[in-house]
Amino acid sequence: MSRVAVAMLLVGVLGAGSWGLETDGCGLMAEGLSAQTPQPDFEASRRRLEDIRAERDRLRREQQQLESQVRDAGAELRNIERQREVTNQLVNELERQMRGLGDQLLSSSQELALAQDNLADRRAVLERRLVDIYKRGPLYTFQVLLTAESFSDLLTRYKYLYLQNRQDRSLVNDIGRLENRIRRQRGELVDVQVDLDRRREERASELKSYEALAEERSAKLGRLRKSSESTQLRISALERDEARLNEVLAGLERARRASRPGAARTSPPSPGDLTTSDLGSLDWPVSGRILFRFGRDTLPSGAVIRRNGIGIAAPAGTPVKAVSSGRVALVQRLGTYGLTVVLEHGNGFFSLYMQLGTSAVAVGATVQKGESIGTVGGSNTDQGPHLYFEIRGENQIALDPADWLRRR
Repeated sequence: MSRVAVAMLLVGVLGAGSWGLETDGCGLMAEGLSAQTPQPDFEASRRRLEDIRAERDRLRREQQQLESQVRDAGAELRNIERQREVTNQLVNELERQMRGLGDQLLSSSQELALAQDNLADRRAVLERRLVDIYKRGPLYTFQVLLTAESFSDLLTRYKYLYLQNRQDRSLVNDIGRLENRIRRQRGELVDVQVDLDRRREERASELKSYEALAEERSAKLGRLRKSSESTQLRISALERDEARLNEVLAGLERARRASRPGAARTSPPSPGDLTTSDLGSLDWPVSGRILFRFGRDTLPSGAVIRRNGIGIAAPAGTPVKAVSSGRVALVQRLGTYGLTVVLEHGNGFFSLYMQLGTSAVAVGATVQKGESIGTVGGSNTDQGPHLYFEIRGENQIALDPADWLRRR
């Protein structure tokens, strides 16, 4: 009876401690998997990527400003080239990030596989334990304790059962931790895979952007070369035609002087002669807005030329009137100037009416102020229908027509 009482007392103590499985922190395996934390190099790459994107956006805004200005094709081309370089840097940065994400994905996959193997081993051990416990039956613990031969034997059996209980609980807790870790690890793998896929898509998009910029740069270079060649040809033609016009005017001036060998250069002007007293008082040869003014001008291609007159926009066919009385010295087509009428006004002054559609006078005829000498042409020019008007002084010096015409 004393042995039975001691046994029952120990069973009560064990029951109060709960034979359910619990852990004391002495599990069979330590935490094998650690949370994935972004590496410093990867974070630095992210920051560089944001800086590159900001630079690319700034260059795009600058390109829009350049396109709105239209004039500076060279600056626009340099901007496209910088955009291409920045896009190349962006692709390289994305490549680095993809390598980092690939390494992270591989490491996470390996740790996940190891965790799954450990989980399988723990489950196999737990399954064998559960089978063994089931076979022994619910009274196995009492049988072990009640068959003790002595009190020391009873304590030994109790310690054995207690350690076996702790080992079972540790096994169950290890399995629970592994399952939670695997669940989190799978979520991290999905996130890394999604991030990697997004980087791949962005890289593909940037590569297309790079190709588009390369094509645009090539096209811009082609257009710039053509524009440069066209501008050079145009400038050469203008210089050639201007030299030809100067020769014509010089010939007219020589003929004028030869026809008046005894006349003094300082003789008073005859009626209708143009003099400096007419500054700011001449009527406009045609009404319209000024397309370009006397002096330096920049072409759309960026080339700089000098205008010896002004361009006045007017519908094709509009009558062109003489600004002062004079004699028709020339009616001729002069290259890029088109159909040209030159009036001689005396004292070495000439007025030139260019880009005419038709002429209504003949060489040697005398015209009066306000008389029609032709019509506006120039429809096939870059500026559209307009009159190109010049005033030349002695020795073919080009004078600003705006100083001679009435203020509007």
